[in-house]
Amino acid sequence: MGTEEPTATQEPQEAGGAPSKKALKKAAKEAEKAAKKEASQASRQPQENANEPDVSEGLYGERPLNQSQDKSVRKVEKVTDLGVSYATQTVWIRARLHTSRAKGKQCFVVLRQGRSTIQGIVAVGEKTSKQMLKFVTNVPKESIVDVRGLVQTVPKPIESCTQSDVELICLEFWVISLAEPRLPLQIDDAARAVTEEGDEDALSIRVNQDTRLDNRILDLRTPTNQAIYRIEAGVCKLFREALERKNFVEIHTPKIISAASEGGANVFTVSYFKTSAYLAQSPQLYKQMAIASDFEKVYTIGSVFRAEDSNTHRHLTEFVGLDLEMAFDTHYHEVVDTIAATFTEIFRGLRDLYAEEISTVNKQYPASPFTFLDPPLRLEFPQAIAMLREAGVEVGDEDDLSTPNEKLLGRLVKAKYDTDFFILDKYPLVVRPFYTMPDPSNSKYSNSYDMFMRGEEILSGAQRIHDPKLLSERAKHHGVDLEKIKSYIDAFKYGCPPHAGGGIGLERVTMLYLGLDNIRKTSMFPRDPKRLTP
Repeated sequence: MGTEEPTATQEPQEAGGAPSKKALKKAAKEAEKAAKKEASQASRQPQENANEPDVSEGLYGERPLNQSQDKSVRKVEKVTDLGVSYATQTVWIRARLHTSRAKGKQCFVVLRQGRSTIQGIVAVGEKTSKQMLKFVTNVPKESIVDVRGLVQTVPKPIESCTQSDVELICLEFWVISLAEPRLPLQIDDAARAVTEEGDEDALSIRVNQDTRLDNRILDLRTPTNQAIYRIEAGVCKLFREALERKNFVEIHTPKIISAASEGGANVFTVSYFKTSAYLAQSPQLYKQMAIASDFEKVYTIGSVFRAEDSNTHRHLTEFVGLDLEMAFDTHYHEVVDTIAATFTEIFRGLRDLYAEEISTVNKQYPASPFTFLDPPLRLEFPQAIAMLREAGVEVGDEDDLSTPNEKLLGRLVKAKYDTDFFILDKYPLVVRPFYTMPDPSNSKYSNSYDMFMRGEEILSGAQRIHDPKLLSERAKHHGVDLEKIKSYIDAFKYGCPPHAGGGIGLERVTMLYLGLDNIRKTSMFPRDPKRLTP
C-alpha cells in the first residue's frame, strides 16, 4: 500500500507531526482573512435598517477641516493618565485609531496616543445606533479621532493595551483627520519583536529597513521608535546639563566653511555665490577659536557632514555632533577626565530616568543592560595592542584599529573589566589629524584618545596644537593648504591657552547604549550614500 500524497489543501508537517513554519504562516493568513471577512460582514447593515431612526445623530461623523475657526476650550485627557481613578468619569481623548474589530452589534477599537493605548467599545444600544457602529467600523486605521467616552474598570487585565485596567465606552466618535485605507506598512508588523536569532516572529510579515525608511512617518509611530527618540533627546539633555554644571558655554558654529575642517577629500562641496564652499566635517576649528577668544569651556550640538562612501551599520553622511572643547592648566587628562565624567552622568541619567523607554525598546530589540565603571576605565594604546596580540591578532604598533579589531577589543575589555565603556589613550601620531599635539616623550604617539561603547568608537579627541608655528608645520606635513586655513592659524598668533576636546556622534551613542544593530534605527531621517529622502 503506497504512501498517501497530501492533497492540494494539505500542508506538509515537520517530524513528530508538528505543523511546518509554512503551514503556520498559511494558517495565520487564513485566520486574518476570515477575521477581515467577519468584520466586513458585520459592518454592512441590512437594507431594512436604512430608514431606522438614528439615535446617535450628532454624536459621530467627520469634523470639518480645522482651520482654527473655533476657539472653545475643552479638556482633553492623556491616555497615559486614564487609570482606575478615572472610573465612572466621562472624558474626551484625541488619539489614532490603532485597530478596530467588529463583532455582531459591537466594535472593539484600540486608541493609540504616542506609546499609550486603551481599548474602546462601541455597542448598539439605546444611545448608540447601528449607523454609528457601521461608521466606526469603516474608519481607516491610523485616522486621528476625537472620542468622548465613559471610563470603566474591566474584570481582567487587557493585555494588548498599555492601559490594562480600564476601557472606554465610546459615546461620541469624530474623525479629525482621515487616513488612507491602504497603509504601506502595518504598525503592528513594524513593532513586532525580534527573536534571539535576529529575525522577526515567523508568523508575522517582516518590515524591511528600506520599507521602514521609505515610509518613515508610519514607522516612527511604533512604541519602540517613540521610545528611541525620547532616549536620544535624553542623551542631548543630559549632555547639556552635565556641561552646564561644569560652567561650559553653549556656542553655535558655521556649517558652511571655506576649507575642509580636518583635511582630506571627505567633504561636500557646495556652490557659494561665485566660489565654492564646504559643509563642515566638524565644528573643530571654531571650538578652538572660541577657546582662543577666552571662552575657556565650550560645547555645541549640531549637524556634521561626512562625504564618505561608507555603507555600513554605523556610518551616516549627516549626523548630530555633540562637541566640546576646554582649556586646561597643566595636562590634557584634565579634559579627558571631564569628558569621562560627562559620559558617566549620561549613562546614569539614562538608566535612572529612562527605564520605561529602555524597557520598551528591549521588548522589540532585546539587549543586555549597558555596563560602565565610575570612574571609567582608561587604557593606553600599547596596552590595547598587547591585548589584541594575546588574542592572536597581528597588528602593528602604529596601525590604526580596524573595525573588527575595535569590536574584539571591546569584547576583551568586557570580559576582563566588566564594562561596556572605556577610554583608549595615546594613539599613534600618524593616524591622527594635523592639529593633534604630539606626545612629548615619544614622537610616535600623540596626546589623543578615543572612547568606546560596546567595542565601537563614539568619541575621537585630542589635545590640540595651540602654537601657530608647530600647527603650520603639521598642516604642511598633512598636505593642507595653509592659505585656506589662514584664519584658523591666525587665531593662535595672539596667544591661546593649552586646550583639548572631542566630538561625539549622538546616533552612535544611542544605538550602542541600547544595543541596536544599525545606526539608521537611531537617525530619525537618515542620510547615507544611497538615501537622500524622505
